[in-house]
Amino acid sequence: MTVLIAGGGIGGLTLALSLHGIGVPVKVFESVAELKPLGVGINVLPHAVRELIELGLMDKLDASGVRTSELAYFSKYGKPIWSEPRGLEAGYKWPQFSIHRGTLQQLLLDTAIERLGRDNILTSHHLTGWSETADGVRADFIDKATGKAAGTYEGAIMIAADGIHSAAREKLYPDEGPPIWNGRILWRGVTPAKAFLTGRTMIMAGHEILKFVCYPISKVPDAAGNHLINWVAERHMPPTYQWRREDYNRTARLEEFLPWFESWQFDWLDVPGLIRNCPHAYEYPLVDRDPVSRWTFGRVTLMGDAAHPMYPIGSNGASQAILDARVITREVLAHGPTQAALLACEAERRPATTDLVLLNRKNGPEQVMQLVEERAPDGFEVVTDVLSQQELEDIAANYKRVAGFQVEALNAKPPIVPRYSDARRAST
Repeated sequence: MTVLIAGGGIGGLTLALSLHGIGVPVKVFESVAELKPLGVGINVLPHAVRELIELGLMDKLDASGVRTSELAYFSKYGKPIWSEPRGLEAGYKWPQFSIHRGTLQQLLLDTAIERLGRDNILTSHHLTGWSETADGVRADFIDKATGKAAGTYEGAIMIAADGIHSAAREKLYPDEGPPIWNGRILWRGVTPAKAFLTGRTMIMAGHEILKFVCYPISKVPDAAGNHLINWVAERHMPPTYQWRREDYNRTARLEEFLPWFESWQFDWLDVPGLIRNCPHAYEYPLVDRDPVSRWTFGRVTLMGDAAHPMYPIGSNGASQAILDARVITREVLAHGPTQAALLACEAERRPATTDLVLLNRKNGPEQVMQLVEERAPDGFEVVTDVLSQQELEDIAANYKRVAGFQVEALNAKPPIVPRYSDARRAST
């Protein structure tokens, strides 16, 4: 009955907690020696927050993140294009949270250790291969730091939640090659600074070539009255630019990107100040992978970034991994830990996430900023002189539809899996 989960990130840990909640034993295998709260800020959308609440995590989320109240788009001159309420303010039954990725992962890890026991979360276990047995799957692991064997484990099924550089996906698609870089680079950081706008607003400014995103990820100010502000500076590099290496931990050099944002001093936000005062900034390539026609191979399947890595547009990467975890759990509840459960999950999730990967390549809801730049590169007085109100509303509504978080539709749906305590009772 044991389910093997390769990967201890947000998706893998959510899956572990969800399966434990329905009484299915799990083991989580993580490549690194120690799971640390790394990364920068992310947003968790209401459809994913609903599922985390069903796992009994609302109080921990509320203590750790900011309830996002507004999403606002601006031109490169800081002029408003479009804004809309988010979370409870938008009429959802559940909030949207802005939170440090590492904080969310640590929250899930601490809960998993508490509920599953540390013995079921194994670090320094990197997946190297697997084989099917008469009634399950046998997976092999090594310690990447030493190259030594870390053990062989058997389970009913295995889910690969091991990210964009998935070892499982590489085995299944050996000719795929590295993730696809689209010519854009992100510089990301977290800076202590004063609150802006509502104090719970997520903003995006600029256009497809040059963009800035920021939002608070701490709700309680420090002694100086500052909040932690997560920010992302993005530039679509010219065709002649040679990307040095595809990396997720390269320390950013301010002189390489700050000059492009020096003039972005708006009366409501000091963009160059946020960049300049950041203790540690990091450089990331904007990459994804082409959608594949199949996730499930026998008793093994892909989920999260291993299955559908997408651009961080529309705040959807972590949220979609959480939804994957919950749909897998629902299908295991219905079919047991079998190939049938994995295929049922794929039938629902693969088409939906394929649409989202492709829509994010077209800039998702952020295309409103590019349309403004194309139609009014020298600025505007009133945005409806450039884009009609109907265009603005249609772009926002279409993204919510594809991503699965339209207000009325989501509010009318039951949770994907029963509440943690209810599921435990039902399974026993």
